[in-house]
Amino acid sequence: MRVLVIEDEPQLARHITSALTRRGHLASAAADGAEGLRTALDQTPDLVVLDLNLPTLDGFIVLSRLRDVNSAVRVLILTARGEVEHRVKGLKAGADDYLPKPFSMDELVARIEALGRRSATPSDILKVGDLQIDLVHRRTTRAGHVIGLSPREFEVLQVLMQEPGRVFSRTELCERVWQREHEYDTRTVEIFITRLRKKVDSGFSVPLIHTLRAVGYTIRASS
Repeated sequence: MRVLVIEDEPQLARHITSALTRRGHLASAAADGAEGLRTALDQTPDLVVLDLNLPTLDGFIVLSRLRDVNSAVRVLILTARGEVEHRVKGLKAGADDYLPKPFSMDELVARIEALGRRSATPSDILKVGDLQIDLVHRRTTRAGHVIGLSPREFEVLQVLMQEPGRVFSRTELCERVWQREHEYDTRTVEIFITRLRKKVDSGFSVPLIHTLRAVGYTIRASS
């Protein structure tokens, strides 16, 4: 696996790249945020180990710019132990995992290799027209633009996209997503479909989500 370490502490960066090299990975390092971002975009590594406190561009900016250009590279962030809000912010911004400093090198390598095993395969990608969802990273894009979905919105969209063209009744969607009857009201589905339409179809000339009156909902690339 090709791993880029963006870390401004030279000794720590050397230790991480050496540990990864010993495990058979191709590891390189960048000493600041701007250099790391350029390298990540130019060399497209499989995974980035990203420190948050970096010169030139901090880790949050690097992560944000990677996701803005629809980079699917996996990102493990390194952060100080007490910075809970930073960990949460990083995960919400698109990081795949985090590890607080100080950390065990064995744990870092194990986490990196676990993320490597979770890489998306073609069966993990669902596509309808120019809409795509990555089931591993729970990432949704349309025409290359990232769409932010809540967990429930993602699950409703996933059910529709697993069988494009099939019409799902409100009851069936509820049973697929909410599973236990006492947890849902079928009217809730209408709310989530409305939200998905605003996020998925708004601004596009071809709508993908369709309603068949008194029957249910479907997703398809043609009307």
